[in-house]
Amino acid sequence: MLNHTLGTTRDLIHLLRPKQWVKNIFVLAPLLFSGEFVDLYSVVDAVWAVIFFCLAASAVYIINDYYDIESDQRHPIKSRTRPLASGAVSRLQAVGLLAFIVVGLVIGYFIVSKVMVIIAIYILLNCVYTLVLKNIAVIDVFCISVGFVLRVYAGAVALSVPVSPWMFVTTLCLALFLGSVKRRQELRHHGKEGRQVLDSYSLTLVDKYAMISSMGALFFYSLFVITEKTEMVVSVPVVIYGLFRYWYLAEFMNDGESPADTLLSDWQLILTVLGWLAVCIVCLWPSGWNFQWW
Repeated sequence: MLNHTLGTTRDLIHLLRPKQWVKNIFVLAPLLFSGEFVDLYSVVDAVWAVIFFCLAASAVYIINDYYDIESDQRHPIKSRTRPLASGAVSRLQAVGLLAFIVVGLVIGYFIVSKVMVIIAIYILLNCVYTLVLKNIAVIDVFCISVGFVLRVYAGAVALSVPVSPWMFVTTLCLALFLGSVKRRQELRHHGKEGRQVLDSYSLTLVDKYAMISSMGALFFYSLFVITEKTEMVVSVPVVIYGLFRYWYLAEFMNDGESPADTLLSDWQLILTVLGWLAVCIVCLWPSGWNFQWW
């Protein structure tokens, strides 16, 4: 009985895909670049935004898995790894978990109401993506990328700070790069059997998309730091190394199908992100070095 309960709990947690919550670090970008990370109240507001975005992302994953049960059951890997498709979690359990998350999101409206508007747009976009847009080539990748942009905007709204046009374009390009590599790896690993939209892609095409978007991310990030945050120009080599490393993992280690798994499983990428974060904090630390925590 205890083992069954533990197994069910583990499967329900798996349904939430907590590993994917790492994507929500994008919510913290405005906190970093605005220099508000030394203010406790700003940090708390940003953390609330991250928490509710994690809930929203899990809700989207549940909806997507529920809608794709039949197709996932025919998939050679998803039929064994997805809790709903494998039967480890029942439809009723999934609906109950989703209802619990919805209650949490409703509570979130009374804590960070403006952020919840962005989150509502994110959920709506992903529902339309699940129902229609995920089967339309190019649009599918852009939908995924817009989700990352909305994360950045949610972080900005939480702090009542503007989003730089450079940050907007850089985030979009970086997300397009990650999405293009994801499609590339799906084609390499599963062929056109992986998902319907892969019939409209080829390795040559997605390689071009990934190349263009990675160059765009680097170009616009460099323009951003040169025009608005000149003290951060030393972070550009770190970004270049991160892009190089991700490409290496995709090409020679067959990673990249899941950006979150790729990041969390490679110590060099982890150190790159931490190193970039350290450089940014040092460069953006407000003058005076005084904490405003009270």
